[in-house]
Amino acid sequence: MSLKPLALVVTSLALGLLAPAPAAARVTRIVIDETLPLPAAAGASAPPAYLQIAGRAFGELDPKLPGNALIQDIQLALEPDGKARYVASFLLIRPVDPRQASGLLWHDVPNRGRNFPMAVAEQVAGDILLASAWQGDNAGNTRVRATASVAGAQWLQLPVAKGMGGERITGQVFGRIVNRSGPGSQPLLVQTNPVPYLPLSLDTRQARLVSRGGETQRGEVIDEREIAAEDWAWAQCSPGQPFPGQPDATQICLKAGFDARRLYQVVYTAADPLVLGMGFAAWRDVASFFKTAKADDSGTANPVAGLVQHSIGRGISQSGNFLRGWLHLGFNQGEDGARVHDGLWPIIAGRRIALNFRWAQPDGVLELYQAGSEGPQWWSRQADPVRGGPAAGILDRCEASRTCPKVMEHFGSAEVWSLKLTPEWVGTDAKADLPLPDNVRRYYLASSSHGGGAGGFDSSLPGVGLPRTGASCPGNNFGTGVLPANPMPHTETVNALRTHFRRWVVQGTPPPPSRYPTLAAGQLAPAHKAALGMPTLPGLRTSAPEPDFIMPVHDLDWGPQFNAVDGSGIASLAPPRIRQVLPMLAPKVDADGNELGGVPVVLHDAPLGTYLGWNITADGALPFHAGQICNYAGGILPFARTRAEREASGDPRSSLVERYGDHDGYVAAVRRAAARAQAAGFLLAPDAERLIRAAQDSAVLR
Repeated sequence: MSLKPLALVVTSLALGLLAPAPAAARVTRIVIDETLPLPAAAGASAPPAYLQIAGRAFGELDPKLPGNALIQDIQLALEPDGKARYVASFLLIRPVDPRQASGLLWHDVPNRGRNFPMAVAEQVAGDILLASAWQGDNAGNTRVRATASVAGAQWLQLPVAKGMGGERITGQVFGRIVNRSGPGSQPLLVQTNPVPYLPLSLDTRQARLVSRGGETQRGEVIDEREIAAEDWAWAQCSPGQPFPGQPDATQICLKAGFDARRLYQVVYTAADPLVLGMGFAAWRDVASFFKTAKADDSGTANPVAGLVQHSIGRGISQSGNFLRGWLHLGFNQGEDGARVHDGLWPIIAGRRIALNFRWAQPDGVLELYQAGSEGPQWWSRQADPVRGGPAAGILDRCEASRTCPKVMEHFGSAEVWSLKLTPEWVGTDAKADLPLPDNVRRYYLASSSHGGGAGGFDSSLPGVGLPRTGASCPGNNFGTGVLPANPMPHTETVNALRTHFRRWVVQGTPPPPSRYPTLAAGQLAPAHKAALGMPTLPGLRTSAPEPDFIMPVHDLDWGPQFNAVDGSGIASLAPPRIRQVLPMLAPKVDADGNELGGVPVVLHDAPLGTYLGWNITADGALPFHAGQICNYAGGILPFARTRAEREASGDPRSSLVERYGDHDGYVAAVRRAAARAQAAGFLLAPDAERLIRAAQDSAVLR
């Protein structure tokens, strides 16, 4: 056996030591496009100086690996070398001085591409924040992006699925137009995002457009009328360019114009489905790269290499639904077999994202026929007696691979009324509380709207902080609520939960026990007035929620190639058929109409009115949803100031004077409520002091 020259051996060893190790995840290359200083956190005492780093991650997926094989249509998106590829934008925020890094990474899921600001507490601690793209159908996404930027939204470039020989794949898709009027053309929207699939043909004879005079929450259709093919066009039109307008695959033009009192639904043949499920893998692999890699395959250094020991994935609303679906499909196991994130925090999110199936529309959460409630919404393996599905749970795959994270979830009342939450708690038959596993904590912020309100005490007072106009109804509704916006806050509770979750992941210190309404405690009932104990209150057009008011879970039939348990496969029925409607529960209320069973919140425990997690859409310019639930929004009915005032209006609730006596009495009530919340672990001392000062400075009973 011949020996290599000593110099060659030394040189080879040196090159081996200096060459960057390949990234553990299949992010093969990163490009840093922009680096800027982060403005100092307001109110923070000497926080570390921070950098914002925006760039692109180039990734490849091997469809033969088990963690990738379940991605719908990945086999139809391969390049000649047998890999599927993506480009994902990212934003990193890290201390300038690496010695000030805490070792904890928060990995945010952007909501419709939007970044969430880094919390002051996270900056003070020296945490690292990462946001990276997952949604390949965002408005404005193009197939080629030159750069990413600190101020820009996050975007993901994905391949289109192709058939054998490269032929185009087609299928039936539906889109809807609601609360729109006038002669101008209108786009098909899912929330505020265009429907991501274009018609194969602009020949309206190959599509079906109907208008509807109404829809109930149980799925009944009222006054449906088919619009003749010659009376509409795939086109852009306006008063200056009347029907049939200029051909446009993204717009519909009506010869008679749109009527805001009616909903319009089109079913058409679309082409070129994006492989949206790759977004799950992209978010996984970007996390693994920044958590574990020293450099990419070409030697570009990971900007946070060696600085991350623990990580928590976090998402709000749609983004929280993403986390639940991501975990359910096993993506917390990296390609190297290791656990990706140590903790997951799905915030105000009670469903699984509709992403990993052909023709998915992941922006959909409301209206009829939108996916996301199929299969298990609960954590541990449970039967699905109403829909007849197999026993399953969100944690099934991570338990099998021993990669489950610690999970914290929190909700408000709007998630019950608008976002179909309670089957997660009580199953599809709503007969018994489902058990929570040891690695999951659940917290409920009673009587609060989606994400919480503005907080403060004057915000509940008419003429001081309470606006006369109704709350806005986000989403497809675009209307206005009958009642002013609910100010019940989430801020202080979230501050405490962040502290607990941090300690749980980093130090192993368990957070407070779960706290939410249960059947066992007698705190849940069918979602209508009598069962909930809702009082009849003046000033409310509909005196209380009725059985058809809550947004229920529909058992949807998407066709024989759809896997309801995983939310995967091919959706071939457009729109899906509604088999049945699941029974829906809601938290019971006290004599004031405020909900029972949540964590202690100061404004809830020292109330100035009835705080509702629902609102009612007003009449006016957007009449299709009038009288129905106002999407996501909560409302408030303030207490009368005196007994005489409440008796004059027939208000059964005690007045402010009867409850608290005077201003000092209210401040004392706030002190007691703050002490209870702090003792239970749901209020930090600085926040308690701030709330007491705010009560002292407020106009309550002045």
